[in-house]
Amino acid sequence: MKSLKNLFRMLLVPSMLFFVGCGCCDEAVEPEIAPAPAPAPVAAAQLDDVFYAFDSSVLDMASQNQLKENAQWMMDNPEAAVIVEGHCDERGTNEYNIALGERRADSAKSYLVNLGVDASRMQTVSYGEERPFDPGHDEAAWAKNRRAHFVVQ
Repeated sequence: MKSLKNLFRMLLVPSMLFFVGCGCCDEAVEPEIAPAPAPAPVAAAQLDDVFYAFDSSVLDMASQNQLKENAQWMMDNPEAAVIVEGHCDERGTNEYNIALGERRADSAKSYLVNLGVDASRMQTVSYGEERPFDPGHDEAAWAKNRRAHFVVQ
């Protein structure tokens, strides 16, 4: 019986301390949880615009070269998604420019897809003449506004 009392004391006293606590602290101490690792940052975007001739969605050699650089950046940053925006100058009706902007965005996206960029990483949108880069009303301003612009998500 004595050994049973000793065994009871050996088990009961530590378990009571576990439930009651030692009484030395008034605050409950919560275990530290390691924070989740931060997502890998996307490298600074090196995607430059491509420009188009008046009333055209055809890619000239300079635009093709720029798209090759953009494709390389996208291959090097596979976690990045991109919106390809089509833009126009102010000449033409709103409806016509929305359609032309869409063709421009689609031509840039198609070229990137042909270079090996996954189409699911890109979306297209047309803003027509609604978001000019240069608000001027001359050929120099219009040339800057006829473009496909790339926005990294």
